[in-house]
Amino acid sequence: MAAARRVLRWALAATAALAAALALDNGLARTPPMGWLHWERFLCGTDCAADPRRCVSERLFVEMADVMVAEGWRDAGYEFVCIDDCWMAPTRDERGRLQADPKRFPSGIRRLADYVHSRGLKLGIYSDVGNKTCAGFPGSYNHYDLDAQTFASWGVDLLKFDGCNSGTLELLAEGYRRMSLALNKTGRSIVYSCEWPFYLRPLQQPNYTEIKQYCNHWRNFFDVYDSWSSIKSILDWTALHQDSIVKIAGPGGWNDPDMLVIGNFGLSWDQAVTQMAMWAIMAAPLFMSNDLRRISPEAKWLLQNKETIAINQDPLGKQGYQITKDKNFELWERPLAGQAYAVAVLNQQEIGGPQNFTFPLTFLGNGLACNPACSVRQILPASRDWGVYSWVSSLSVEVNPTGTVLLKVVAL
Repeated sequence: MAAARRVLRWALAATAALAAALALDNGLARTPPMGWLHWERFLCGTDCAADPRRCVSERLFVEMADVMVAEGWRDAGYEFVCIDDCWMAPTRDERGRLQADPKRFPSGIRRLADYVHSRGLKLGIYSDVGNKTCAGFPGSYNHYDLDAQTFASWGVDLLKFDGCNSGTLELLAEGYRRMSLALNKTGRSIVYSCEWPFYLRPLQQPNYTEIKQYCNHWRNFFDVYDSWSSIKSILDWTALHQDSIVKIAGPGGWNDPDMLVIGNFGLSWDQAVTQMAMWAIMAAPLFMSNDLRRISPEAKWLLQNKETIAINQDPLGKQGYQITKDKNFELWERPLAGQAYAVAVLNQQEIGGPQNFTFPLTFLGNGLACNPACSVRQILPASRDWGVYSWVSSLSVEVNPTGTVLLKVVAL
């Protein structure tokens, strides 16, 4: 009997290891995914009679898809149009399947996906590991396989899987694993966006090696708000925990600091530059949450900045990290392909005017980024060449309060 139990345990462990290996590499998200997500800007607006342009409805996603094509967003790399919470009807259908709210999504998700695909874009959708979503709509608990099959049958390309109302930590983890395997089993390529470590962290240190075996990107920290204090708290948290999270990020699995809120109401120009620059340094998924139908030319220029996006999408796939902090200044670097580094100088000071930060180039790349020489190009807040520097040189960078200067350093 004991021998039989050992054989059974071995078989179960082998099956679990095989399943994890299959989930580890679904071939997706080889660079950080890019797109648009409704939540931060549009929240859970469901009253389309009172507010038809801002409610969570098929109209919103059709119009956003059209703008993404017409205004160059798709061509810049933003390929996902993502539905967040509050798209569902209050109950499942008679066959137990999730269904869209019939008044707000009268054509259904399949037709919306078909339309999004016809525009050369991909559709993302939302569900929850628990029995209810964060906004109280039906969750996927005990329906993981059915919901995965439903999403696949609709032509969904990305699932954002939240962690509200999940009960115990064991049920939370089991739910994230099961949905990952269920998505893979459908045979459809569906990017899997998790919040697993965020819901674990208050009580347990996440096992990022395991999480990356199941998820394409994962949230670690609180939701982003349209404010500088929110952006600052995300950057502070990331720097504090970089020893545990940076090393796991790479092709197929990314740390997700949450949405880009550039083009909304809460950030100054310098703070918007900081978010774009630092999300590029952090190899973050770039999901905008704004109203692309009404966005300023300046915000559009920043969000579509080709050189910044190229850093974010760099094929080496290494996440950047903070090298040093000196009073109000932070120096970050990110290794890039082609013996290059992206470098960000962030000024956290919130009073006064521009200040200079000077640092030796030997700080970068463990002393190798500029050995024996390098070219330096400024990417943000405006692009310009700084010329060629030697290994023993220093750089002096002028940065506005709450602003960031983003540079690219290439070894010669």
